Amino acid sequence: MTENVVAIADRRNSELQHRKMYIDGNWVDAISGEVFETINPYNGQAWATAPLAGPADVKKAVDAARRALSGPWGSMSAAQRGVLIRRLAALIEPHADELARIETTDNGKVIRETRGQMAGLPATYEFFAGAADKIFGDTISAPQTNFFTYTRREPIGVVAAILPWNSPLFLLASKLAPALAAGCTFVAKPAEQTPSSTLEFAKLIDEAGFPPGVFNVVTGAGDTGAALTAEPGVDKVTFTGSTATGIAVMKSAADHIAEVTLELGGKSPNIIFPDADIDAAVNGVMAGIFAATGQTCIAGSRLLVHESIRDAVVERLAQRAPQIKMGDPLDIETEMGPIAFAEQLEKVRFYVDLGVSEGATVVCGGERPQDTDLADGYFFQPTILSGVDNSMRVAREEIFGPVLSVITFTSEEEAVQIGNDTTYGLAAAVWTKDVQRAHRVAHRLNAGTIWINSYRVLANNVPYGGFGQSGIGRENGIEGLDAYLQTKSIWVELTGESRDPFKLG
Repeated sequence: MTENVVAIADRRNSELQHRKMYIDGNWVDAISGEVFETINPYNGQAWATAPLAGPADVKKAVDAARRALSGPWGSMSAAQRGVLIRRLAALIEPHADELARIETTDNGKVIRETRGQMAGLPATYEFFAGAADKIFGDTISAPQTNFFTYTRREPIGVVAAILPWNSPLFLLASKLAPALAAGCTFVAKPAEQTPSSTLEFAKLIDEAGFPPGVFNVVTGAGDTGAALTAEPGVDKVTFTGSTATGIAVMKSAADHIAEVTLELGGKSPNIIFPDADIDAAVNGVMAGIFAATGQTCIAGSRLLVHESIRDAVVERLAQRAPQIKMGDPLDIETEMGPIAFAEQLEKVRFYVDLGVSEGATVVCGGERPQDTDLADGYFFQPTILSGVDNSMRVAREEIFGPVLSVITFTSEEEAVQIGNDTTYGLAAAVWTKDVQRAHRVAHRLNAGTIWINSYRVLANNVPYGGFGQSGIGRENGIEGLDAYLQTKSIWVELTGESRDPFKLG
């Protein structure tokens, strides 16, 4: 009996993909030798292992990044950095499908989306590669005429990036590309549920020829991330994830005065006025909450719909939602994959039950699918809750799953009031044919991104970030590059004359 158990364990172990961390240009195990398994959410089975990094591993990575700042990377011109970043972009393209399959296996996001994300990665790196040699300082006419004064824009230093599990490489690009363009070095810590795609991506960094220590990857759970954000050698922390974790990250970074960029949670309103194109709006609502299984920070999880069209909108959504094709996320026909991991599935179920206890009605969904082919995965039906009041917890707390809360409004003023009645402020959408109303409402909503007659559209040259508890700072665009630069002011005395040492200026 024991021999059989051992044989099965050995066979299972041999089927797992055993990955290593990337530190200082080398592929390494954790110093402790410990590993952890990652689970394929489609079948609930372990498919890969990664090293469980401890504080010593983290320090090793940060030290490597610090050395790289003063090594060959720090000696490169901006144009030379741009060449390397372009080389990386060119390497991503032929590996995009492989990266997509790995990420889909790790987090269950459908292949049609991960392929699109990977296909778009080269453009993000190209954009910031082109910006690398366009980082300019200023000459300043100081009031002291005997001085020539100018500024330099210099890299902020070592960057620690804590990545989320929903779109690891897509969100890594919005951090890493501008950081490299600025001349920073980087230590990435992917989520413990999804380390594989980031480690696979590190192979392309290596192949592109970046000097050792410029990019490093440490893997592990919360303790690993906490060690990274607390490491004194880190100059900046960039984090994407929940607001609660973001607060902890910010406190940890403050202990050694590291700057932070935080892209956090959301409870975004999708607002439909009575003059909207209902078909387009319903499609936008579907994209906002059921795409990516609702596991996006910008999910349009609150549907604010005018009372005069509420029934028509909910009826169309109730017809379409159950028709969403759930299944193997690696199948191009699948429209919605599983929840990324078991604990998140339980969280989604908890909130649906909570919503019902608060007085909401389940219009459709609300449970795991009955299809036996999906029984092993972490699937949950696309769910619509009606009769929701904005004071309910399902309307105020981020669920991060395919659960839509329907809230009715009677006027433009009330729509804006409800839309802004949240601690978050990441995104929002306005559906109307009235151009004046569209701009008027967009100007009044407190959110970092507003779509008019659309939803869930992003670009690498458009800044992205949140208000309130949705975060601090911006990613993408020129603002995203500025986040990795610091300004140095230089004063050059022109006369050579001595001055009163006890007088300022």
